[in-house]
Amino acid sequence: MRLGKGLLKRLGDRLMEDGMINDEQLKEGLGRQSNTGEFLGEALVALGFLSPAQIGPYMEEVTGFPFFDLSEQRIEEEIAHIIPEPLCTSRRVIAFRVVKGRVHVAMADPLNLSIVDEIRGAIDQPVVPYLAFPGDVEEAIRRAYGKNKAHAVLEEIRDDSSGIAPQETIEQLIGMAEDAPIVRLVHSIVTGAVAAGASDVHLEPQEDCIRVRYRIDGLLYEQMLLPPHVLAATMSRLKIMSNLDIAEKRRPQDGRFAMREDSGREFDVRLSLMPTVYGEKACMRLLEKKGRGGNMDKLGFLPDQKELMEKLIRRPHGVILVTGPTGSGKSTTLYSALQTINDPGININTVEDPVEYKLYGINQLQVNPRIGVTFAAGLRTLVRQDPDVILVGEIRDAETAEISVQAALTGHLVLSTLHTNDAPGALVRLQNMGVEPFLISSAVIGVVGQRLLRTTCSGCKEIQTLEQELKLTLGLDPDKEYEIARGTGCRRCGGRGSIGRTAIYEIMKMTDPLRNAVLRGASGAEISALAVTEGMQTMRETALVKMSEHIVSPEEVLRVLSYQE
Repeated sequence: MRLGKGLLKRLGDRLMEDGMINDEQLKEGLGRQSNTGEFLGEALVALGFLSPAQIGPYMEEVTGFPFFDLSEQRIEEEIAHIIPEPLCTSRRVIAFRVVKGRVHVAMADPLNLSIVDEIRGAIDQPVVPYLAFPGDVEEAIRRAYGKNKAHAVLEEIRDDSSGIAPQETIEQLIGMAEDAPIVRLVHSIVTGAVAAGASDVHLEPQEDCIRVRYRIDGLLYEQMLLPPHVLAATMSRLKIMSNLDIAEKRRPQDGRFAMREDSGREFDVRLSLMPTVYGEKACMRLLEKKGRGGNMDKLGFLPDQKELMEKLIRRPHGVILVTGPTGSGKSTTLYSALQTINDPGININTVEDPVEYKLYGINQLQVNPRIGVTFAAGLRTLVRQDPDVILVGEIRDAETAEISVQAALTGHLVLSTLHTNDAPGALVRLQNMGVEPFLISSAVIGVVGQRLLRTTCSGCKEIQTLEQELKLTLGLDPDKEYEIARGTGCRRCGGRGSIGRTAIYEIMKMTDPLRNAVLRGASGAEISALAVTEGMQTMRETALVKMSEHIVSPEEVLRVLSYQE
């Protein structure tokens, strides 16, 4: 459902009239609603300004439909399954109650009478429509249907405990991989990960089972245990899907395949296989095909940081580096930067390994070392393509670093990533790779350090007073009171107390004192101290701001930034 501008205005006006939100909160809610397509009410709940219980009566008043908060309700599977799953998924509806033969249905768009008629025709029963947040409807559908698929297939194959000979023939492996239950099992594991919002899937053989874990918001959660006798068939199925050598079990292999979720979303899956003492282990990274990034407002920059970042990426030449460990959101930051400056009047080229997301209007080159297309070789090609902006997926060696710096010095804007703990460390890392200090000081215009923190769930957020011990650990004033937020766990967040992630940044703009420090060979600690003196807001300071704004918990700040203690 898309609430019209008049309805949005009425909802915002009513909330402000009753003192539920202030003008700044309304503006922030409208901004988020514009970026994400959420309801205004859903945006205000996500931002933590209101709870579902508070917004519900206002949503009812504006739309004329009763509001139902799905996030805290357990729906009986028998009732949910009254409506066929394809219809639930495509129309974002779910049955949650039956009263006197009438089916009560939570809908993202109850104003669409054709959907109500479609449901009524499909189930041949009277329908009572309710309004619910689209995100909650989608999550309820995943809970009602998602887990059952994998477990149903698992039950089907659990009884088939026939042993497989230690040395299977290729024909046997292909036969096992094409067995219908194995095909469905692999599909259900991957689609289940997508439904859970996971970024990675791990299939790990143990002595007496195969452990399946999903990485959700940066942490691994065990999902199920598979019987050990399906290992060969499961790995063979993944190899066939990825065009890998089905008979090779002693060496690591890497591949990729595409899949489509039941809702129609398309994903690329990067597969890595590794031999272990109990058999092959698989790790799959899930990458949605639709472009990532596009709006820097959604990344997590503080206002001053966002302003500085936009100034840097609009410079005509120079090197901008984004640093952080694997999985810290560097690619998302870079893609968003490219989308921000993307314009028909400039030529943007990238060299990546792999090309994770295809960006409209940007020329992207895939690294392929097997045929000699390395980062360095690809970068040499890009320099000859009349570029204005170049993105290098990662600076991995001295040759790539040198070419990147030279490209910046000859009039190009170069964006790339490095694996360092913080922004100042990138300058020392470049020197260790063999880049001359005078080249670094001349070419680098800014370095961004970042991490991802789990955001506190707005559905179960509780405001508390920060404990004395944590004040000392976080380096805060022990005599001052601090209000913080913690999630207690609810259905919306799966009991984790957090849902989604936000980035924390530090942006080091190169200044004359920093350039002089690089030229004289200053240490990383010296550069860090000087960067702070020159105005850099550290990641820890950014995290504490977000903690004070009730976006992240103190425990999450300590978990991610404990290396700085």
